Amino acid sequence: MTQYSFGIVPRYAEIDQQGVVFNGHYLTWFDEACTGLFDHLGVSYPDLIAGELDMQVVHTEIDFRAPVRWREKVRIAVGCERIGTTSFTLGFTVLGTDSAGDEQPRVCGSNVYVVVSTSDWAKRPVPDAVRDALNTVAGQ
Repeated sequence: MTQYSFGIVPRYAEIDQQGVVFNGHYLTWFDEACTGLFDHLGVSYPDLIAGELDMQVVHTEIDFRAPVRWREKVRIAVGCERIGTTSFTLGFTVLGTDSAGDEQPRVCGSNVYVVVSTSDWAKRPVPDAVRDALNTVAGQ
């Protein structure tokens, strides 16, 4: 299976008064990791738009396990958890290195995306190219 992860270093503006990444930024990171995953798989977001399709997040979950601090290098691992008729679910794990040098999950989450037409915003089937690409990262 293909594996994909997206590296990030939290910027000062992403840190809250507790000295950790503000929770809302994880959704932005998940979105960036999704876009990177699609580019990595050869089914880029601009190509989807050119085919008069888009995808909308209809459900999201974020589970905090440990903090991510300013300038701490982390990576967001992405895998496909489910592919349905008109939707798919991507799972995200923010991984950071602990004091022993081992990589540990800091935040886990998922987004459910629904494929829609850009002309009427109605649901459309997941395109075969997207389905095939996501199958390469299914179960990760």
